[in-house]
Amino acid sequence: MATDTTSRYSDKDLEEFRTIVLDKIKKAEHDLELIKSAYMNDHNNGTDDTSPTFKAFEEGSATMSKEANSALAIRQEKFIRDLKNALIRIENKTYGVCRVTGKLIKKERLKLVPHATLSIEAKNMQ
Repeated sequence: MATDTTSRYSDKDLEEFRTIVLDKIKKAEHDLELIKSAYMNDHNNGTDDTSPTFKAFEEGSATMSKEANSALAIRQEKFIRDLKNALIRIENKTYGVCRVTGKLIKKERLKLVPHATLSIEAKNMQ
């Protein structure tokens, strides 16, 4: 049987991937905390006594910044959820198997994108 059609990764490989995924989760959760703390902080730069025009720009900027932070936080939460789902697949020993082709996803891809569920072949078919 060819290497890329092996039914699953070895327990040793899965353990290596588990370490990668856990490291990514730890970093992603730290980044999420930074995003949330930036969102929660009220950066009032004391523009109360400046011209109304500048104040309007400042408020608009703050709103855009909060929206951008909110979008970043949502994206980061999804990334963490995808990584945690990867841990479940590692436990089930189904990690690294393309959900379309059933072939093993290349190790190089999984090291770069540890939450991947599609091989490059399947991704290109989309």
